[in-house]
Amino acid sequence: MKKRWWAGAILAACTVYGGSARAADHRDGPKVLMDPASDINDVYAWMSADASKVYLAMTVFPAADTMSKFSNTVKYVFHTASMAGYGMAAMNTDIICTFDMTQKISCWVGTADYVTGDASATAGISSMSGKTKVFAGLREDPFFFNLDGFNKVQQTVAMVASMLTFNMAGCPTLDAATATSLVNQLKQNPMGMAPTDFFGSLNTLAIVIAVDKTLVTTGGPIMSVWGSTNR
Repeated sequence: MKKRWWAGAILAACTVYGGSARAADHRDGPKVLMDPASDINDVYAWMSADASKVYLAMTVFPAADTMSKFSNTVKYVFHTASMAGYGMAAMNTDIICTFDMTQKISCWVGTADYVTGDASATAGISSMSGKTKVFAGLREDPFFFNLDGFNKVQQTVAMVASMLTFNMAGCPTLDAATATSLVNQLKQNPMGMAPTDFFGSLNTLAIVIAVDKTLVTTGGPIMSVWGSTNR
């Protein structure tokens, strides 16, 4: 079994009373790039305004187009864990989604709920209980990244690398002016203008799930989420 995780493995821990979290991993090695349907870009998690539902989203297939498909040999998994308090024992609930050759999706929320069908319409599909709703299809890549600004910072750091000093943690010590300059470069393009979103013109395949929070918080109100693809 092969698992592809976004960097850091743990997305975040958030309470079911609100908040959101996200993580990104858009640029991978050659082996993963050869298998785009299992290549996770981002995993997102947030709550509905009334905190009654947990929304989960996973994007795969960088630079997808209208011909891109989810794999029928991959399990797309949201791993959730809930607990009464930080550091306490957790209850795990995996939300597992698979596709057939026609792109029909089937999703299991632990053993508590199940939904299946063509989820490519904007409205998505719902389980018989109404506690789970899912959409799966092509969407604009929601992640924002100022690649030009990032590359400018890389160039600046490379130019001054030989003059840097490092603290005990291995981090470079920067004066306030240098630190401010680097931060500003990340906020703008190399010409000092508004940043350009590198992913602004790109699409991705997205699985978006709305699930009743009672299905994923059996262990308590503190919840963590991470995603994987398993071939």
